[in-house]
Amino acid sequence: MLKRRWNRWWFMLLAAVLLLSWPPLLLGQEMASSTTQIELPAKLAAVVANTPTGTDAGQIDLQAEKGFAGIPGAPQINYLVAFLWAIWVGWIFTTVGAFGGIMAGVGHLTIFGLGLYATGFKTTNPELNAMLTDMIRASNQYLVGLAALISTYSFYRMKRLVVPLGLALGLGSVSGGLLIPWLTAGKIQLSQYIGWFGIAVLVIGGFIFYSTTERSHSKKSKADEAAKAFQQAMKEQGGNDGQGVLFQSFSPSKITFSFYGTEFRFNPILALIGGMIIASISSFLGIGGGFLYVPFLTSVIGLPMYIVAGTSALAVLLSMVTSVFSYVVLKGTFISWSLVGIEMVGVAVGAFIGPKTQKYIPEKILKWLFVVLAAYVGIRYFSKGFFNQSWLPPF
Repeated sequence: MLKRRWNRWWFMLLAAVLLLSWPPLLLGQEMASSTTQIELPAKLAAVVANTPTGTDAGQIDLQAEKGFAGIPGAPQINYLVAFLWAIWVGWIFTTVGAFGGIMAGVGHLTIFGLGLYATGFKTTNPELNAMLTDMIRASNQYLVGLAALISTYSFYRMKRLVVPLGLALGLGSVSGGLLIPWLTAGKIQLSQYIGWFGIAVLVIGGFIFYSTTERSHSKKSKADEAAKAFQQAMKEQGGNDGQGVLFQSFSPSKITFSFYGTEFRFNPILALIGGMIIASISSFLGIGGGFLYVPFLTSVIGLPMYIVAGTSALAVLLSMVTSVFSYVVLKGTFISWSLVGIEMVGVAVGAFIGPKTQKYIPEKILKWLFVVLAAYVGIRYFSKGFFNQSWLPPF
């Protein structure tokens, strides 16, 4: 039985990698030599060829060692660090249903140095600046999409996924996931993206902070009741009592279900509209949208966190498939598959661990950790993007 379960997990992992990497298999990435005599993917070579050569910022130093994507002088990315950071990305997303895309963005922008590097081309080659910005946005979504697929499967097996709600949010996200990349790909400079990225992180921090207050808890008595029943079942029976999400009634305007003896209901039409708005915002920022799905599910729908993470993951999965298709297939966004491939392996590891460890970590500790991280990251990127200087270290 154990061997069969492991085989099933490996099959799901393989399916996830194929699902999220099929666009490059269809499109291919030809290698071409630009006028600067650099061997690069064809689309990237054409843009790099228009960049001035030299050793100053915003120039290509032909004598420098090759770095990211084979560009001389580009940041050297440690793939071991990328793998370990991707584990964190996968774990954090599958644990709370949010923050994965934001952490993926932190890795690409700051830890790997691609943000500062791309900023250097703002005046010398705005097209290269925009291309690297789109690459960061699309790469973030590849990682979150894989984490969402694994998380959805895990929580479904544990009966902690409200499938109709996740589908309603996800279907609403399709329009936003297609529209925003089409409107903004190649048109957003990195400084603009970083500033709005910072605002998004501060927003999630504010939502998470509010969820720790007494006022928030007073409005979620049903969610707290269900959460306590679940925690008690975990202590007494290890959560193997056959309970979970149980559906009671369906209609176009109301779906009713219970979770550990507590009844919940939601309006599918409201979920469709919410998914559309959330996907438009998250697609622009190049992140998964969980930072908005989670507050929507906890505050608007009133669900406990133990079923929010999986439901959010299903919505994010549908949104990410649509958005990645828009970026990579419709708009032809450049992707460094060597980097993204390593990261996807790390994300798969973290996403496998997350749902299994979620029940052992006090929710309040996780939320306060996220508040601190969100405040730090948000303020730093907000100041960097809109004021061209970091208000927090590293300066």
